[in-house]
Amino acid sequence: SENPSVTLFREYLRIDTVHPKPDYDAAVQFLERVGTDLGLACQKVEVCQGRVVLILTWQGTNPRLRSILLNSHTDVVPVFEEHWTYPPFEAVKDAQGNIYARGAQDMKCVSIQYLEAIRRLKTEGKSFARTIHLTFVPDEEVGGHKGMEMFVQRSEFKALNVGFAMDEGLASPSDTFSVFYGERSPWWIKVKCMGSPGHGSRFISNTAAEKMHKVINSFLAFRESEKQRLKSDSSLTLGDVTSLNMTMLEGGVSFNVVPSEMAASFDIRIPPTVDLKAFEEQVATWCRSAGEGVTCEFHQKCMDQHITSTEESDPWWKAFSGVCRDMKLQLKLEIFPAATDSRYIRAVRHPAIGFSPMNRTPVLLHDHNEFLNEQVFLRGIEIYTRLLTALASVPPLPAEG
Repeated sequence: SENPSVTLFREYLRIDTVHPKPDYDAAVQFLERVGTDLGLACQKVEVCQGRVVLILTWQGTNPRLRSILLNSHTDVVPVFEEHWTYPPFEAVKDAQGNIYARGAQDMKCVSIQYLEAIRRLKTEGKSFARTIHLTFVPDEEVGGHKGMEMFVQRSEFKALNVGFAMDEGLASPSDTFSVFYGERSPWWIKVKCMGSPGHGSRFISNTAAEKMHKVINSFLAFRESEKQRLKSDSSLTLGDVTSLNMTMLEGGVSFNVVPSEMAASFDIRIPPTVDLKAFEEQVATWCRSAGEGVTCEFHQKCMDQHITSTEESDPWWKAFSGVCRDMKLQLKLEIFPAATDSRYIRAVRHPAIGFSPMNRTPVLLHDHNEFLNEQVFLRGIEIYTRLLTALASVPPLPAEG
């Protein structure tokens, strides 16, 4: 008696695509099978060894028009099975219809909702002027560097002629649906402090630890100010402020030796409203004020701050928001607090919206006991069915002749 869409969702969840050794081949074979069943054209692009992007295409009646891109990633993050009520790759459904599995929210649900929305539209005999492409990409959960970041630079991506893209969002515990029109820029910074070494019994001057103390104080004081700014202004979301966390601390060789070098690593996420050059100078000032021999190196430094228009005059947003109004979906517009593959799509100048239609659902991505209720999942298919109808029917734009 289970809805076939739910059965398909659970089948996908059982494919173990967890890092560090995701079974990408099984995922691609499964998705290719579903695409073939739907009569979609299939293309596989190996962006680097062992990393394949699968493209499924529903050709529009006017292929000269820019296309709609539906993106999702196939990989999922690791699990700590001892903290799970049910095995995380068995897609157990409880009596309330909650489906427990890694990837239930992030983001295998969206992949299947895309496909099942297309199944409904094709069953109804619908066709649209604009082509719809579905891309299933690897390695998003480890930064997308061997996935979407490489794919957007290839000729196969450019040939998709993308006009508007949709990618993942987040669940929402309330009645509202979160819609993400931009992302914070992730910066990973390692600060190294060089100082005078010596015996642990002495008061040595100018030590690496003293300089590191000043560095950490400066960074964490800024962290506290941003934390308080978020707390004191109810109109702000996490994506509106800069988050900063010290994630690694290194140094020392022995209890009785004052080290000549120490290092601290920081994960910083910066909203698009912040002047990145000015913030970089602020970081440099913190390092200079700690003393000589303090250096800063970037392990990740995203400088792209493109956001997607949410003005009603924008034809893509007008189509998207119009469906949501018609369906009485309450939207909450936000900057995504972490990072998704949408940032690579926006960086090559294509508008992208992050949207996972999961309201009244706790946010459990990367958490223990990740689940999605089957009724929320099925409602998402209905929402995508309406969204695809509107987006693929956007009239020709001036630039399209």
